[in-house]
Amino acid sequence: MRAYMETAMEHLKTLSDWLAYCERLHPKSIDMGLERVRAVARRMGLAFACPIITVAGTNGKGSTCAMLEAILLQAGYRTGVFTSPHLVHFEERCRVRGDIVNATDLIAYFSRVEAARTQNGHEISLSYFEFTTLAILQLLADAPLDVVILEVGLGGRLDAVNILDADCAVITSIDLDHMELLGTDRESIGLEKAGIMRAGKPVVVSDPVPPQSILDHASEVGADLWRLGRDFNFSGDQQQWGWAASKDKGGRRYAGLAYPALRGANQLVNASGVLAALTALRERLPVTAQAVRVGLSMVELPGRFQIIPGQPTLVLDVAHNPHSVAALTENLDAMGFYPCTHAVFGAMADKDLALMLVRVGPLIDKWYFTDLPTARAASGEALRAKWEAVKTRPEVTANTYKSPELALQAAVEAADPADRIVVFGSFFTVGGILKGGVPRLSAPHLAA
Repeated sequence: MRAYMETAMEHLKTLSDWLAYCERLHPKSIDMGLERVRAVARRMGLAFACPIITVAGTNGKGSTCAMLEAILLQAGYRTGVFTSPHLVHFEERCRVRGDIVNATDLIAYFSRVEAARTQNGHEISLSYFEFTTLAILQLLADAPLDVVILEVGLGGRLDAVNILDADCAVITSIDLDHMELLGTDRESIGLEKAGIMRAGKPVVVSDPVPPQSILDHASEVGADLWRLGRDFNFSGDQQQWGWAASKDKGGRRYAGLAYPALRGANQLVNASGVLAALTALRERLPVTAQAVRVGLSMVELPGRFQIIPGQPTLVLDVAHNPHSVAALTENLDAMGFYPCTHAVFGAMADKDLALMLVRVGPLIDKWYFTDLPTARAASGEALRAKWEAVKTRPEVTANTYKSPELALQAAVEAADPADRIVVFGSFFTVGGILKGGVPRLSAPHLAA
């Protein structure tokens, strides 16, 4: 076996080679637990000399990480960010000083993980996520950074990033997702997310109605709890808003803030949690009000209620569970009237598909269900069958397609310039549309 591994290593020349290799290493694609990944990290001597912010939650993690990064960059800090999954290219999972790392830099760190994993012939099996996470973490640890922002991949307590102690933990909204791994109710799921807390360190809870299990765990471990609605709060709307911490949390205030550049009604909740985290870390990472204003005005995150200019209007959103689909529905409704809304939808089979379809259904006039390039996905036909079982409007039509690109092409051909197309669901769905670059829909036949 060892000789086979050494022979195989000789052929690992590109990042794609390494990713394919990682997929074959472990019998399970998801294997919750920290023992194996912690053992390899110890062999690597993985350690950080700068503050670590860890972000967990069901929805809003990516937006929270992006806003933290944008503000801290504006404040002059050297930032490192790890997020997952990616939309198009694996390298998107790691940003250093605001820039996506290149594949060549990553390859060297994959080799370092493999050397540690197989050290002295004592091999430790790692899943794809564990292996790739260690490579990115070591890259970030070697970079001269002032702060590292880590997004939890799944859960919190047993996620690979939790081998590191967070100097500040952020827990965003909690809802039902990945129930086969995290628990069947919000209390169980919340407790898993709460595993990123550390004694004596701040934990920001930006869910307006958090599970009691999160609050109880903060008390049990002695974390410094910052709770939305009690320790900090926001007021205002999409025109102007303000934020304030309670007196016992320092009483800091921000007034007259412009709405964050990320669209969606839920972004004020996310931004409020971001300001709480930065306030909690103010002694180690002070930021000015100007850095907050500029950072929030410039933040970008593809695939989060991303509106593409052109005709018809195109909206891209990685809403892939009932909670995020409800937020998408609210945001679509706030856009105003469109004669016809076309929806390209692809999703994983283990999601609550019926509830997702019911929530957004009243706004959709034509469905384009799509297959996705992963065994975990529901087929377009299966999605259509789910929709048939819950549809309430007989005039709505639906078809199935082999890929998101083909589904979008059909939607564009059917749409009038004044219509709206929304592409949502899995990262594979939105990524399938973005892999050729940002679409341009002002086609001559539509503008005529």
